[in-house]
Amino acid sequence: MNGNENEFNFVKSFNRKIVSDLDPLKKELIMDLFNNVSETDEIRSWKNHYKQKSDVFIKIGVVTKRISIKLGARNSVHLEHIDTFINFLKDNHVPQRAINIFLSYLYADGTINNTGLHRISAEEYRDSHKRDLIYLNKCFSDPQLIIKVANRFVIKGLVYNDNIDALVYGTPNDFLYIKQKDIFEIILRKADLFILSPHFGPLVCQSMHRCLNRNEKYEYCRNYVQIKWYSLIDDIIQQKYISHLFL
Repeated sequence: MNGNENEFNFVKSFNRKIVSDLDPLKKELIMDLFNNVSETDEIRSWKNHYKQKSDVFIKIGVVTKRISIKLGARNSVHLEHIDTFINFLKDNHVPQRAINIFLSYLYADGTINNTGLHRISAEEYRDSHKRDLIYLNKCFSDPQLIIKVANRFVIKGLVYNDNIDALVYGTPNDFLYIKQKDIFEIILRKADLFILSPHFGPLVCQSMHRCLNRNEKYEYCRNYVQIKWYSLIDDIIQQKYISHLFL
């Protein structure tokens, strides 16, 4: 099942349902997201057809909640052109040295502007530039920057009239979820995670496609930054465990 089909299945599983008719898993999500919910309340749900962080809307009465839905492994949570991403880093006072290191890693062709003749893989680059990448990730671990990153990459995106209330992983009959506050907590808690790939906590920054073989079809991808949340399911499970400890 692809992501789009899964999102429509979520809509079907909630739309025009009465709260009392929901299975325990779906009822838990509804009760956690909405205040003062009655068992007799009717739910409305629909798909978001715009390119925003929200995939599905769920509404009870006059209150609407925005849901982001993920499925499968190696989850991509954000895609952005390198120019706007670099402007974001500059606006948040990331040192120019760190920015240059990131560009050097992204293109891995001996330049910071995608003009080099010899391209190498991310693995090769990491092996030969460990000290630079450690410095870069130290700059990326600043808590104030992490909070803005969480908003940009996961919660709001680049369309600021969007703002997800929960992130759901799985299918309508088998899913886990975290709310907005959990997303901030997870990313901040893992700010000092030690991996060489450029990252903001668990959010790994990489090229959309390195196009090492110079296939014209994918050349444009080298100028896009893709954000992957590889450990998403494990992080949700850990967050649920931590939250239950403090109940």
